[in-house]
Amino acid sequence: MRFNRILLSTALVVVALVLQVSVFARLHLPGAVPDLLLLVVVGLGLVYGHTGGALVGFGAGLLADLAPPADHATGRYALVLCVVGYLVGLAKPETGRLRSVTLPLVVVLGAAVVSTLLYAGVGALVGDTAARHVGLTGLLLTAALYDLLLAPFTVPLIMALARRGENDPLTAEGTAAVAAGGDGSYGRLSVSMRAGRGKSLGGQRGGLLTRGTRIGRGGRLKGKRL
Repeated sequence: MRFNRILLSTALVVVALVLQVSVFARLHLPGAVPDLLLLVVVGLGLVYGHTGGALVGFGAGLLADLAPPADHATGRYALVLCVVGYLVGLAKPETGRLRSVTLPLVVVLGAAVVSTLLYAGVGALVGDTAARHVGLTGLLLTAALYDLLLAPFTVPLIMALARRGENDPLTAEGTAAVAAGGDGSYGRLSVSMRAGRGKSLGGQRGGLLTRGTRIGRGGRLKGKRL
């Protein structure tokens, strides 16, 4: 990943994790907890693609595994968000622009369901039966509901920040200069060299033609005089 992607992703993940631990986890809502980290992974995955989404998801999940008060095995949420980020990145539009808000909402809904199922499945493999006591159906419904309510206020902003970070002015100007044939000093130098060569060749050709004409005329005149 490029430096601007790493910097933006790290800042968004840290802010989301702080808000989730200090605010959303203390609301004591029924069922699941609103997953702001998941929404960050969804927003960045829709801009960065499957590779960037998987890397962001793994980093965000690992940070959540290590941050207190985590009460699950380290790497469990990293695996879940890595898979979710990869799947979300596959839904990235080819043009990079979303024509409607339907796709992000559908992606958020699918990500909430998949992340809850994966988290519960990995927990069952390692002996964590907390999902059985709460109820998997209730977790799925509440997780999807909370994430969908937060999505309109977070996902568009995250995607806008990610797209703004992708538009590097130096890279854009360099690409435009190359596409235009080189507007910089090197381009002007090459153009001037080409023009100079064309003039010199044209002058040489004109001089040869003039000399040939003069020689031809002189030979004819000498022949007539003889």
